[in-house]
Amino acid sequence: MLTIKEVEELLGELKDPILNVPLKETEGIKEVKIKEEKSHISVKIAIGRMGGQEQLDLQTKVVNILKENGAETVGIRFEELDDDLIEQHRGSAGSETENNISDGNTEFIAIASGKGGVGKSTVSVNLAVSLAKQGKKVGIIDADIYGFSVPDMMGIVEKPGVDGEKIIPVERYGVKVISMAFFVEENTPVIWRGPMLGKMLTSFFNEVEWGELDYLLLDLPPGTGDIALDVHQMLPHSKEIIVTTPHPTAAFVAARAGSMALHTKHEILGVIENMSYFESENTGQKEYIFGTGGGEKLALDLEVPLLGQLPLGQPEWDQDDFAPSIYKKGKISEVYEEIAERIISETNEK
Repeated sequence: MLTIKEVEELLGELKDPILNVPLKETEGIKEVKIKEEKSHISVKIAIGRMGGQEQLDLQTKVVNILKENGAETVGIRFEELDDDLIEQHRGSAGSETENNISDGNTEFIAIASGKGGVGKSTVSVNLAVSLAKQGKKVGIIDADIYGFSVPDMMGIVEKPGVDGEKIIPVERYGVKVISMAFFVEENTPVIWRGPMLGKMLTSFFNEVEWGELDYLLLDLPPGTGDIALDVHQMLPHSKEIIVTTPHPTAAFVAARAGSMALHTKHEILGVIENMSYFESENTGQKEYIFGTGGGEKLALDLEVPLLGQLPLGQPEWDQDDFAPSIYKKGKISEVYEEIAERIISETNEK
């Protein structure tokens, strides 16, 4: 039968699934008890975040390794590491989720907003397409699981493929796409609680065959709820872009999303102001329908650059290549391409 020291040595080599650091380095093996007469081992393990598929996977690994080494039964209790230990080890290695997708060359960028209705998803899909136009390999996860809209915006009608146990994302305009929309019936509401949503999000990362990517964009739900927190914890190296309108209230609420990113030690690449103005095609006169200054003030408050200001305007629709929210040409398309170029420049410098 194993000794306590041997159990600690065996389990200490397993990695914390959130921090991607061996449990022996995080001091994650909190307690080991052995009942030799019953060949039973019970352990208490602390990890970076409770719940989700990562905890279940680690649980399976612990049970298997102990049974392979003589235990007949295994009991496991989990708890979360202290905040100071999480911060100490966060970023010392890519998380398991990051490493499943990336060889270290993928930039993860979350697109966030404080409230709905500011055009965050429109910005997400057009930014993804613009990055692809620059020759980059791009993927996008529609992480707005209650309000998924990316496939409709991009005019995607087909479903993902399957290769063995892997899901093959749909590709359009050079962008690989995965969304909850592919897995529910049309117009069916998603009535799930947080843990189920977190499990679906984990599947988007771990069960999709992304291939090589330069950029993986995540269209987050508005606000600072469970999904946004899950993304921040799964992807400790992700960066963030905050979307707002010029209206002072929208910018004020968006500051909360920015504060969450800073609180979780995530870099904010900058602010994008959407619906900045309407410009008449006939006169060239600009009308500031939602006011002015919101994006500039938000960028100033967060001490980040204002990446761009997008005017109001409807994309030109092509019935033969229908994508109702993609700006393929014109002034707005040019602004997106300028923002994409700036993001490439910023991320290549780091």
